[in-house]
Amino acid sequence: MKYTSYKIIWQFLIGGFAILLLFSNISLRAQFAPPAGQAGSTAIHADSNIFVAWANNCEISRGFMDISNPLLGNASFGSEESAFGKADNDVVSLGDGGSAVIYFDSPIVDGDGFDFAVFENGFQDDFLELAFVEISTDGINYQRISNTSNTQFSNQINTFGTLDASLINNLAGKYRIFFGTPFDISEVENTDNLDLQNIRYIKIIDVVGSIDDEYATYDSHGNKVNDPWPTPFEPSGFDLDAVGVIHDLAHLGVEDLPISVVKVYPNPFSDIIHIENITVGSKIVFMDINSHLILSTISKERTFTINANHLPPGIIILKIIENNTTKIFKLIHN
Repeated sequence: MKYTSYKIIWQFLIGGFAILLLFSNISLRAQFAPPAGQAGSTAIHADSNIFVAWANNCEISRGFMDISNPLLGNASFGSEESAFGKADNDVVSLGDGGSAVIYFDSPIVDGDGFDFAVFENGFQDDFLELAFVEISTDGINYQRISNTSNTQFSNQINTFGTLDASLINNLAGKYRIFFGTPFDISEVENTDNLDLQNIRYIKIIDVVGSIDDEYATYDSHGNKVNDPWPTPFEPSGFDLDAVGVIHDLAHLGVEDLPISVVKVYPNPFSDIIHIENITVGSKIVFMDINSHLILSTISKERTFTINANHLPPGIIILKIIENNTTKIFKLIHN
């Protein structure tokens, strides 16, 4: 009887540990923002007024429709002009490993939070075609934005297979049509030969998606990037719709409040937000990631606290407006 009791206890402990390990593994792998429209998503709709400009030029280097069968030829759907302007589902297909380079007359700058967003035309939340994103000051030296693909790479995602957006970070194409994947240029793997206040070029490179060693590409952690492949059609690979600019030099404004003046903390926050060194009478506006108004108030003191219990979880945009000057903060509500 004593032996049986010990055995039952041991089996219970082992079973509990296995369940804990399973859920821990799921939690560790599903660690990034979920699809558009879900709480905590970073997806930004094309209609958001957070965008101050859109790409107006594009140089395409097409990849094969199927890198394992070059005789099929290159992807050919769309044209360079398809990537101009606001996201509208008029796309240009890059093909396996193909790329697009976009030049900005007004350089993108490293502001608070996300600085630009890339739009693809995935027709549902889990049919995703991915691309790496690189930035450059001079158009010669590019640095890749650090990225993660925690999708398994034991089995190939087939041509019309699906992906879990919460396993993907900083890869263009993470979100469905009309929702941009945002990028913070400070998250580059390396800043050599870069001026983060003078980014004039963005390069978007199709990931291929094959897990075959001969054709595979890798994320910043050495994981093979697995996405739907092969796609032996004219609209092959990443389908670039648009690039929206959030922070650029032309809209920075010399009168914007210096970052050292106004202090907002903690960030991330749970229930309370503290704002310091604000001018009495300033307008304080809270919006969601798609620029929908959540709360608007007027400051009555230079330092005060806001109860944030009622704010939705995820990314919150805080605007502090004084006369013709504006300061924008990206906050994360846990």
